Amino acid sequence: MGLLDLLGFGNKKEEVDAYKAKNAVILDVRTVEEFADGHIENAINIPLQVLHANIVKIQSWEKPVIACCRSGMRSGQATSTLREHGVDVINGGGWQSLEALL
Repeated sequence: MGLLDLLGFGNKKEEVDAYKAKNAVILDVRTVEEFADGHIENAINIPLQVLHANIVKIQSWEKPVIACCRSGMRSGQATSTLREHGVDVINGGGWQSLEALL
């Protein structure tokens, strides 16, 4: 894994495809209002502000997770938090960019 991969700028399509193949859940960590304005079909909305309160729920899915938000910053934070709790997760970045890869 190179520096660009660590920063989230590696081959995103390849990574997303690998997670799709594992039936990953799309987790959108934007606010409820942002989510209502548009989102990836079948994505689950758990805003970053309440992520900690939902860790057990996310773990209970027993599936890999692709986190997304508006730009990739909040989903990056969510990815770090979820990894700390043993969730197999990647930062999908901005939801519209991620949607184009799906």
